Amino acid sequence: MRAVARRAGLTDAGINHHFGNRDGLLEALLRHGGRKIRAGLHEMLESWLHRGADLGELVDALAAFYRRGFGELAVALHAAGWRDEGSGILNPVVDALHALRPDPASIEDTRLAVAALHEALATEPVYGAAFRRSAGLTGRAATAPDHQLHWWTTYLARTLGLRSAR
Repeated sequence: MRAVARRAGLTDAGINHHFGNRDGLLEALLRHGGRKIRAGLHEMLESWLHRGADLGELVDALAAFYRRGFGELAVALHAAGWRDEGSGILNPVVDALHALRPDPASIEDTRLAVAALHEALATEPVYGAAFRRSAGLTGRAATAPDHQLHWWTTYLARTLGLRSAR
């Protein structure tokens, strides 16, 4: 609480008065972090949809979003117990990609593909290199996410029956 008080330019007592106790402060921080992720994702997704909903651009945009510190924030929030219960923030992505599918596939398959991509890209800044090394990748393939991002785009395009921009 002292660190937050110092950063906010308040006293410990002022922080305690406003939030009630340490748990109240932590809960407020979790909500604030969750709102930051939700707002940032919303902004990024709106821009992607307006540019034509290209799968390669989606992979690049999500990866860039999480590299700006949102990946670490998402992992930390999850570890602290925050859950974005049923918000459906990625529904516009699911809908856009599903509309592009040439076959009459289940929307559930599209949702699973988007969920897998999102999970991988959100954890990439925190665990990516270590996970790639654990699979035996070495050198640049282990340390830089470029090859894996290309793989995600290619694999999802094939899975969803879409043309890839890469």
